[in-house]
Amino acid sequence: MNVKAPDDAISKSFVLLMTANRSKIPLTSKDALLVVDVQNDFLPGGRLAVPRGDEVIEPLNACIESFRRSGLPVFATRDWHPEDHCSFKEQGGPWPAHCIAETWGAAFAESLRLPPGVQIVSKATRSDRDAYSGFSGTDLHDRLRQSGVETVFVGGLATEYCVLNTVRDALALRFRVYVLEDAIRAVDRNPGDGEKAKNEMERLGARLISRDRVAA
Repeated sequence: MNVKAPDDAISKSFVLLMTANRSKIPLTSKDALLVVDVQNDFLPGGRLAVPRGDEVIEPLNACIESFRRSGLPVFATRDWHPEDHCSFKEQGGPWPAHCIAETWGAAFAESLRLPPGVQIVSKATRSDRDAYSGFSGTDLHDRLRQSGVETVFVGGLATEYCVLNTVRDALALRFRVYVLEDAIRAVDRNPGDGEKAKNEMERLGARLISRDRVAA
């Protein structure tokens, strides 16, 4: 015999479930923040601007401050391309020239408040090799392990390219991964690409959270 729960019991269960899902995630000594490619060329006015890409800066700054106050490491990846990089249309690639090393476009956004001790990871530095993931062709994995990191919190640009590939590699390397959903934005060359990427990250084992759940 099925007995219907009273409406007030259902409401209480729903509130408890929502409260659990919104609970703060305390930071520990094994955590690191990974800021992905928040560079001028990916922001409005840049050569390869991500729509509303500048909206990731405020939530990332809040997270950076939480990690800084907790004395935890912050890593920032960046495209650091040579002028003849294989991803550029002039070389037969899919993208306009962007984030050329030592140029304004390759610099981190001025309003991004990276801490003095930030660890910068440059990728795609060779003409003949592209790299969407912050782990591809870099020493990011070694640096994280040397810092005792087991969990990474990830935000930046763009959702379906460098964020997705960085998260995918982090999971494959057996890191626990939280994706800061309000601190990522998608290119969406095909409508819905960003949502598909978020679904893929969750399928692979990442947890999507809002930055206000990160507690120092």
